[in-house]
Amino acid sequence: IQLQQVLLNLLMNGIEATKGVGDRREITVTSRRADGDQVHVAVTDTGVGLPPTGADELFKAFFTTKAGGTGMCLAISRSIIDAHGGRLWAASNADHGATFTFTLPIARDAHA
Repeated sequence: IQLQQVLLNLLMNGIEATKGVGDRREITVTSRRADGDQVHVAVTDTGVGLPPTGADELFKAFFTTKAGGTGMCLAISRSIIDAHGGRLWAASNADHGATFTFTLPIARDAHA
């Protein structure tokens, strides 16, 4: 349920970021196996991009770029991913928008 919440937070942020940017409003979710024992998930949007203060600022509690935002969703999302042994980060896209990416270790089947 916690990982679903992280993905939902990233999708909702992407939706917010693409409001008012014109006709090209896209959000893409991709996943793949990475480094043999991890899953790599990326949520890419064509929105307004990251703030000039940088991507790491976004993950600080109470930091927000939204008029009605609390600044908690990304901080909580990062703590959830950290608690599951993963990593969450953000980067600006080359043309426009941003990509939020997380990696998580792939669970091993205890009965295998």
